[in-house]
This record gives sequence, C-alpha cells and structure tokens, in this order.
Amino acid sequence: MLMNHPAGGMPVSDSLRGPYGNLPLKVQVAALPWRRTDGRIEILLITSRATGRWVLPKGWPEKNETYWEAAAREAGEEAGISGSVETEEAGRYLYAKVRATAGDIACEVHVFPLKVKNLAGKWKEARQRTRRWMNGAEAAAAVREPDLAALIEDFCRRARAKAA
Repeated sequence: MLMNHPAGGMPVSDSLRGPYGNLPLKVQVAALPWRRTDGRIEILLITSRATGRWVLPKGWPEKNETYWEAAAREAGEEAGISGSVETEEAGRYLYAKVRATAGDIACEVHVFPLKVKNLAGKWKEARQRTRRWMNGAEAAAAVREPDLAALIEDFCRRARAKAA
C-alpha cells in the first residue's frame, strides 16, 4: 500500500518504511511496456542481470532528461523496444536495490507506460537479459514487489476499460 511520505507528499510503502526508516529515497524511472493483442493487454517483462528475476526496464534519469524520456531510453537499452511513452505516470513503487559493495539503496521508481511499436532483434543488453510478453495477471504474479504487482494490475484494468 502506498502512503504519503511525511517529508514531502511522496508515496512510501509500508513495507519499506520500517527497514529504511527516514533514509532518503533515490529516484529511478521505469517503462511499463505494453501492447494489445486480440483485445488483451500484455506486459513485457525482462530479467534482471544480477538475479534473473522479472522486472520492468528501469534505471537512473540522466541530466537534462525528463523522467519519461529516461524511461523510454532504458526500455531501448535493456529490452530493445521502442514506442510511444506517456508523459503521465502509471504510478510508483518502492524496492531495495541490492548492491554487493556499497549496501542497499531504497528506491522510488516512477513508472511510465510505453506502448510498444518496435521490438529489436538485437539490442544493447540482449546477451544479459531475457524478455517475455505476459498477460497482466502473469506479469503481476512474476514480479517480487507487491506495489509493482498492484500497479501492473491497475494499469491493465484501466487499459481494458479504455478499450471498451
């Protein structure tokens, strides 16, 4: 469940509030790659490089880059996809970025829907990641973060309603 952060109105998950206390959250951005196939909404997930778990393409925004531009760039680099990215967030979720040497980082990820138009056969991280199209329920069940699972389910529900 997302709630307001006491220091500035940013959402903070109950699940991270305890372990991280009042540590500042680092901002990452993610693309929520989707397509409509035979009236169904499908989500593209990729594997993380370190653990092989299912994730969205995500990373750090660079200087002079909007969050949605950064999300689209990460989708190209990590998943070999391009398309039309929305400028409005689908939502946010929190997770602990595990680092081998410098300790974990609490991250708040701003998620931007990206309607996939092109799927490259070769891309920057193709040898490091696997990508897979899943229906909304499969994608929500495949990710580890409860807030991300809820975000995916909500996005799919809203996308189906728009099509009706």
